[in-house]
Amino acid sequence: MNNNQIKNEILKLKKEKDIYILAHTYQCPDILDIADLTGDSFALSAAAASVSQKTVLMCGVRFMAETVKILSPQKTVILSNKDAGCPMAEQLSVNEILEYRQKNPTHAVVAYINTTAELKTVSDVCVTSSSALQIVGALPEKDILFIPDKNLGAFVQKMLPQKNIHTLEGCCPVHDMVTKEDVIKAKSKYPNALFAVHPECKSEVCDIADFIGSTTEIIDYMKKSDKQVIIGTERGVVDYLERETKNKYIQLCKEKLTCEDMKKTTLQDVYNAISGNNPCIIEMDEELRKEAKKPIDRMLLIGLSAKS
Repeated sequence: MNNNQIKNEILKLKKEKDIYILAHTYQCPDILDIADLTGDSFALSAAAASVSQKTVLMCGVRFMAETVKILSPQKTVILSNKDAGCPMAEQLSVNEILEYRQKNPTHAVVAYINTTAELKTVSDVCVTSSSALQIVGALPEKDILFIPDKNLGAFVQKMLPQKNIHTLEGCCPVHDMVTKEDVIKAKSKYPNALFAVHPECKSEVCDIADFIGSTTEIIDYMKKSDKQVIIGTERGVVDYLERETKNKYIQLCKEKLTCEDMKKTTLQDVYNAISGNNPCIIEMDEELRKEAKKPIDRMLLIGLSAKS
């Protein structure tokens, strides 16, 4: 079957089997075409809890499918490609965090949502890239261990100087590869363009940005801008925006800014998964799930408190 035929079969099967397909924005355009919902990882996970379908397919990476399962234990959660992981989410171990907590009992542990379920169980609260400042700022503790992304941690520290943000050696290898020189080179080529960047990039890159935000925030910024925008995040955002804003020119500041794990999912993977051909079903011990949900619940509670 060619791609169009596979797409048609997927659309037919997901309707017959009542399967809801989630796709992170970094997925390939073909995958976005067959998804019921696209967006940031946590937004997708939260939305999955409210849909009527009892089976959810995540086109993304493993920690995202885990988060869906944490929030929707009653649903069957399938990861489209069993080998799609996240190097940043898996960089730290539970033992490392437990040892840190033993040595620093007064420090709060803040986990970026891009972490494994196991790491969430030893954390006090989770954050997304868009909620990190609000959540960390609301914590009573002054000393914070921010895991796993040292770059996002550095961004939080700069914006919240009243806190002492501690980090370990973790980062997103894709965003971390962007350098100040890359941005200067792109800006020299497009002198009138603005530069939008994800806070998972290095401090030196964020320091020269016109806008810093999550994937969704960058997309919203781009849609509202009447200027060219150089994008400093994974190339899936560029692909997405080119579909949504066809009359705008978008330039990545580094051509190889691509997450290989996000691009592992193919239409054939999705077809195999929903047709029942050895699907990667996410299983989770109930006690682990409950413990992993606690820091997520606290994140939501703090967020609600701040809005009221």
